[in-house]
Parts: sequence; structure tokens; C-alpha cells
Amino acid sequence: MLYWNPKYECMDREELEVLQLARLKKTVDRVYHNVKPYREKMQKIGMTPGDIKSLDDLKSMPFTTKNDLRDSYPYGYFGAPMSEIIRIHASTGTTGKPTVAGYTKKDIDIWADIAARSLVAAGGGKDDIVQVSYGYGLFTGGLGMHYGGELLGASVVPTSSGNSQKQMMLMRDFGCTMLCCTPSYVLYLSEVMQEMNIKPSDLKLKAGVFGAEPWTEGMRKEIESRFGISAHNIYGLSEISGPGVGIDCFAKDGMHVPEDHFITEIINPDTGEVLPDGSLGELVFTCITKEGFPLIRYRTRDLTSVNREKCVCGRTNARIARIMGRSDDMLIIRGVNVFPSQVESALLDIGQTSPHYHLVVDRVDNLDVLEVQVEVSEDFFSDEVRKLESLEAKVRKKLDSILGISCKISLVEPKTLPRAEGKSIRVTDKRNLNF
Repeated sequence: MLYWNPKYECMDREELEVLQLARLKKTVDRVYHNVKPYREKMQKIGMTPGDIKSLDDLKSMPFTTKNDLRDSYPYGYFGAPMSEIIRIHASTGTTGKPTVAGYTKKDIDIWADIAARSLVAAGGGKDDIVQVSYGYGLFTGGLGMHYGGELLGASVVPTSSGNSQKQMMLMRDFGCTMLCCTPSYVLYLSEVMQEMNIKPSDLKLKAGVFGAEPWTEGMRKEIESRFGISAHNIYGLSEISGPGVGIDCFAKDGMHVPEDHFITEIINPDTGEVLPDGSLGELVFTCITKEGFPLIRYRTRDLTSVNREKCVCGRTNARIARIMGRSDDMLIIRGVNVFPSQVESALLDIGQTSPHYHLVVDRVDNLDVLEVQVEVSEDFFSDEVRKLESLEAKVRKKLDSILGISCKISLVEPKTLPRAEGKSIRVTDKRNLNF
């Protein structure tokens, strides 16, 4: 099977834009009447739904940011009443409060459809056995690929994450042919595989769908070499839809976006100016079929470029290049969004530390690790080990709770972390994420 939905995946560009415009008009009308923040933004600039007469008119609509969603927490941007919302997902926000996304039954069906498209683009079909090792829960990764696999007609093995020896045992014993997880985790699984004396030839694995964290072409080649599979880059974000917003095909020349559901723009992150195709800039999405959480011109902060030329695979949908970085200071660690400002806020709540801290991100044994270096305040600093150990435990507990991931806490003496006259450098990323 080369395509899951060839009507839309291979649609002529002119026909596709006619469809996009019709769906955009309907969505703008929905948000104007059902989403108060959008109505207020549009009224502020004197705009009504009737002003959308072409795709180019989308540029007149205001941007939506993560701060907007935070300020309207939890349901302010929902486009349907709660009686129609059948699923809620959420991702980390800058203040510790999550960004909340609601899905109607139609939204879930569409999400499953684009996830099924992704699996097919990666070489999947109804005869495959798909091991889903993304986390299940508020994180969209697990359930997104799960529903896509079931819609495809494949056999889904919902292993979730962790318990790596069991993961490898099931992969071998169940004859799994496709694996969905983070790229760093699959590399870790390759080491577990060696420890268990399992050879790639003992497995039936043929392809993997990997995402939720930055990874490189070098890592792709390493994964493919260790497992003897085809590794595919998948893109998604809970604010737009989970996994399935982009996937690369066998050509591995950019991730195909299902443009019958999403309109992509690339903007200058400093000015908001829309840039021509091929330019590096910030990725912006507009949802044109979602009911529960129909975001307009959502700024992802991800830096990439877009290519709308027909792919060698036959798909005509736009392709976004591998994400090159972010236009803000957010880190993605083991699939979790981490903001330095979260650390700062937590330390200020605790007290007993100075406002000086530093984050060190590294990749050890193919897994991302976070070290938080914290200066102890001068009036608290003591040679008494028990006192420092108590503070370290308090900081770790607080950060683990806020960030949602475990981290190493290193307490350092007062005035030992670097000072900056200009903008502070809060992060050292040693993962060597060169794209």
C-alpha cells in the first residue's frame, strides 16, 4: 500500500487550495461565533468571517500563541461545548499549567486517519504488528499512533514506555514489524537488545516511526544500522493534533503535512512576515477541520522550511524540513517540554537558593538527561551535609513535580555560576543536535 487516502494525499494543488479555502471559511466562522478570544481579536481589528475570500486573506488573521492558550486556561479556546468534547489531552506550559486540547468524535476520527496515513507513508499496512512505545495518557503520542494503527487494520501492541527488557521480549515474541517511540529510546533498546543476546535477524521489525524530540540524520542512520530497518521522522504537537501532523515517506526528503486538514505558513519569528517557500523561519499552523480546538495561525516556535513541490513518492502535500531548532528557549527532553522559566519559578518558591541556576542537557546511553545546577544562598550555605542533602531533596521533589521528568540536582557554592552582563545563558545543551 503506497497511500492511505490518495484522493487527498495526491490532490492537484489548485483543487487542494479550493478545498482549503472552503474549509478555512467554515472554521473562521466557527471560531468567530464559538471562541470568545478569537471573536474579540477579530472585532478589535474590524474583521468578520465574511472577509475571508481567499487563502491569502488568512494573513489578516491574528496569530495565536502558547501564552494566549495559557491565559485562557483551561477551555477558553475550545470551539465546541463540553458536551461534545469526548477526549482531553494536554502538554506542559511555561507556568506549570498545561496547554489543554479538546477533541470531538469527529476530531478523534480525523486524528486516527492522519495517523494511519503516517504509518502507510512509513511502509505500514493491515498485516503489520505495530508496537507503540510512546507514553499513554495526557501525552498524545501513545493514543495517537494506537488509533491510527487500529484504523489501518494493523495489530497494535500498546506497550507504552519503560520496562525495556520486556519491550524487547515482546518485540521478538510477538513478531512486531513496526515500532513507534522516541529516537533516543529506540537507541537505548538497541543496547538492551545486545544485553539480551537478541540479534536484528531474530526480529521481524522493518520500520520505525520516531518523534517527540529533536534528532539528527546521523541518529537516523545509526538506528537503521543497528536494527536493519527504515527509520521515519514523525511530527506532531498536541495543540494542533498529536502525531500525524507530518511524516516522511520512503524518500525521506521532508515530512508530508495533511493539507486537507492543516494550512502551513513560514514566518519571520521577529516580524511575523510570511516568508516564501524554501525560507527558514517559524512554522505556523491553521486547523481547517477541527471542531473542539480549532486554532488559527498557531505559532509553533519550531524553525523549519516548507516545500510544496510534488514528491517523488507521488504525494502533492507540502513537506516541512526536519525541525532546525526553536525560536524560544523551550527544551524538549525525553518528549517533555521544559522551560528554564519553570526552574526559576520553582527555585523562587522554595527559597534558600540564589536566583542563579544553570541547566545542562546531555545524552547518556542514548537517553536525554537533565542536570540542574543551583546556587545555594549565602545565608543558607553550610558545611553541614545533612542540611544540604535536605535542600537537594526538596529541590528535586519540586522540579520533578513541575517538569514531569526526573533530573539531577547539583547544589553549588554561592557565586560559582557564571554571571552575564547581558542576557543570561541558562542552558548548556551537550546533545550535539546538529541537523
